[in-house]
Amino acid sequence: MKYKDYYQILGVPRGAGQDEIKKAYRRLARKYHPDVSKETGAEERFKEVNEANEVLSDPDKRAAYDQLGRYRPGQDFRPPPGWGGRQGADAGMDFSDLFSQLFGGAGSAQARRGGAPRGQDVEADLALTLEEAFHGVERQANIGGVTVRFRVPPGAQTGKRLKLAGKGQASPFGGAQGDLYLNIRVEPHPRYRLEGKDIYLDTPVTPWEAALGASLLIPTLTGNVRIKVAAGARSGQKLRLPGRGMPAKEGAGDFHAQLQVVLPESLSGEERALYEQLKALSRENPRPGFPQE
Repeated sequence: MKYKDYYQILGVPRGAGQDEIKKAYRRLARKYHPDVSKETGAEERFKEVNEANEVLSDPDKRAAYDQLGRYRPGQDFRPPPGWGGRQGADAGMDFSDLFSQLFGGAGSAQARRGGAPRGQDVEADLALTLEEAFHGVERQANIGGVTVRFRVPPGAQTGKRLKLAGKGQASPFGGAQGDLYLNIRVEPHPRYRLEGKDIYLDTPVTPWEAALGASLLIPTLTGNVRIKVAAGARSGQKLRLPGRGMPAKEGAGDFHAQLQVVLPESLSGEERALYEQLKALSRENPRPGFPQE
């Protein structure tokens, strides 16, 4: 069936008040009245104007119409989930017939009981710290003046949606309540970096730890862990801790300690002398293939 834009038919905006709707209806009804207008199609226009006014001038019917969403005039319309069950609703029925069957006339009460529209779904953004996303957290939100309490399970990821069934808007006609969808965003962390299910930690090491090897105690989201840095470690090298990344049904991600060799900001005379001695002793060539002096 084809969607009818009742607001466009009356030439009023969606936020129009009842006085504006009434004025528009009276003007158009006079213009297209069959006893007055000689325009081609005036009778059909007159019927459409009356149909639009019947819906938009009734607060309950208007609220129900608005729940259908927005379509382009003439666009194919299919009733959303929860409207249905009415035979013939998808084929062979005029848009106004469907609306009347659901909300108007003598069959209204029965239609409301058997196929009342559910309330509108609601979307909201939910910002989480990395710790909250990792461990899960109890939260609450104010949705339309109502406090909704819920739990975010461990392993929440940016871009994912958390569905809270029946926590959306109430139906004005006694149908099922809509759902609440929370769009998750995990905020950047000052220490850790999240890439998919894997967590990265930039781990500073001194030149002598990188050269000689070291045993380091590093922080993770599940507590401190000791790692071993092999001799000859390089900046950017990653040490993987399997299963210590973000939790997930298909298996947790990994934790990576990414080594960053940090040079001293200043050297004492003795330290400088030792570096000079190392320079003289070392045969290491970090630039093979480069011009040699």
